[in-house]
Amino acid sequence: MTIDLWWGSGSPYSWRVMLALEHKRLDYRSHPLQLALQEHKAPQMLAMNPRGRLPVLKHDDYVVFESVAILYYLDLKYPEPPIFGRSPEEAAVILRVIEEFQAYTEPHIMGICRTLLGGGRGPADEPPLGADGLTDAMHVVAREARTIEQRVSRFDWIVGEDYSAIDMVIFPAIQLLRRALARPGAGDLASRFLPIESNYPALGRWLARIEALPGYERTYPPHWRSG
Repeated sequence: MTIDLWWGSGSPYSWRVMLALEHKRLDYRSHPLQLALQEHKAPQMLAMNPRGRLPVLKHDDYVVFESVAILYYLDLKYPEPPIFGRSPEEAAVILRVIEEFQAYTEPHIMGICRTLLGGGRGPADEPPLGADGLTDAMHVVAREARTIEQRVSRFDWIVGEDYSAIDMVIFPAIQLLRRALARPGAGDLASRFLPIESNYPALGRWLARIEALPGYERTYPPHWRSG
């Protein structure tokens, strides 16, 4: 049984799948692609995912793409430890919070990151935000961060007492946002969020818990290590 993963360094969508693979202690063959060179749109990649997006996971002859679909597949295929809860009720809450994040928070985070870091980082390669758009997006992100702060101030993890798919979905986006806001061009936007340890102390502790997990270092974007 062979698992192959094609991924891009710094892609939060790829990162969430790597966190799941490490958490489940699954062996996999890693295939990092150069996004800047459009390697994810090569013919062999388009044959697996016609949308030309990463990550793509191949398990023997089965191919699955879209990161949350990959997480769900891995959880059904390898149930222990579970990442979508141990009951239908837990699974429903985790999926609901994932959908809430994707609908109400993620587009704003990606808009900020796309603008401050450059490059097409949104699901449809949307253009950068203007100054007003950046400010509005940061207001939304700050508000949603307070909601997450309330969750992780009650429990160690975003939903209940166990590390789950929702932690894996949100964590890479926040890490990317931190990287974007640390850029000199972030200006006053950064003060709404950074330093996390001061503005959102429970969220900062949650980030540290994930960074301390076994296998985390293997998921860290390689090109971030050089600055």
